[in-house]
Order: sequence, then C-alpha cells, then structure tokens
Amino acid sequence: MVNGILGKKLGMTELFTEDGVMTPITVLQAGPCVVLQRKTKAADGYEAAQLGLVADRRVRRATKAQVGHLKKSGVAPVRFVREVSLAEGGETKPGDAVNVSLFKPKDTVHVIGLSKGRGFAGLVKRHHFRGGAASHGSMFHRAPGSIGASAFPSRVIKGNRAAGRMGNSRVTVRNLQVMKVDTEENLLWVKGSVPGPNGGYLIIKKAAS
Repeated sequence: MVNGILGKKLGMTELFTEDGVMTPITVLQAGPCVVLQRKTKAADGYEAAQLGLVADRRVRRATKAQVGHLKKSGVAPVRFVREVSLAEGGETKPGDAVNVSLFKPKDTVHVIGLSKGRGFAGLVKRHHFRGGAASHGSMFHRAPGSIGASAFPSRVIKGNRAAGRMGNSRVTVRNLQVMKVDTEENLLWVKGSVPGPNGGYLIIKKAAS
C-alpha cells in the first residue's frame, strides 16, 4: 500500500474548533493519483511506487519517452510524477488509483514542496545579516564585510554565506495534523502552512506513527 499521495496547494483559510479556537488551515487538492510503475527490490534495488497526479494534458504535449513509459500501465500522460514509499499491507500494481481516502482526521503528515522563488537576494534579506550603520558617510550599509583573511588561508572558505538565489528550494514541513478530509472533492485540510505558492505541486506523506 502506498504511503503518500501527490497534490496541489489551493490556499489558506481558518477553521474554528468546537471550543472556539481559531486554527490556521491550508487546503490541499490531494489526488486523484494513479500508480504508473512499481519499483521492486529485485529489479530496482528498493521498494516504491511511482505516482502520477491526474491532470488535463494533451497527448501531443508529451514526449515519446513519456508516452511509451505510460503505455505499460495503460495510463494517459500526466503532468506531475513522483515516487512514494510503500507501507506494509496490500499489493500495489500499475494502474491502481490512489485518492484522499488514504488519510483520516488527526493523522500526521509530512508535506514536501518547492518554496517560493525570490530571485537574487542580498545578505540582509537572504541570511538576515544585520548590516552596517545607515548614517550619512557610512561606507557599510548592506555589504557582507570581510569574507576571508589575506594571509591565511588567502581564499574564501567554501560554504561561506553570500548573496545569491533565494527560495525555489525543496522544503519539507513535518508533522502537520490533518483536520478534515473531503473524499468527494479530494480535498485535505491540514493545520499550519505548507511550502510554495497557491497552485504549487506537493508530495504528501504519512508520518511514521
């Protein structure tokens, strides 16, 4: 049995519990997904299932390699494909459907996605450097300061924090509680926020109990 599902981030809202406490909620479109390939220890060296998030995509926009790969499982081309681990119990085979009924309220999940890209950013924004004085005549406002000694080692140490691309990185938010499950619309309400913009693709995995 698969241990996760693919989905999309729809947006954030709030939910009031029975005792009147307001809880921040992220609504996820979880599935429907289809199993495209079954990875086995004998053939691939590990156990996993390759899932595809069912979405509208014209066949002519898929490459020949994708069409040939999906023909084996009898599935039309899909937009988002990722692998998920398998849990004990049940047999998983290509063509099987996976939907949000995999989860139930009070389950704990890990959500993986790409964070929002912020482009090229400086040290103050990217690494929260304090910066220099803002007074008139100061030559040190948002610069990094010294990044290496001139005598030894006479070079910039590898891994030194510097300006560069910010965001657009794989982020995992762990142990989010499932608050509500809608099996008819394939919706999942989780407590808290998840990485990425609205409409961004996500991998939702069951946390180890």
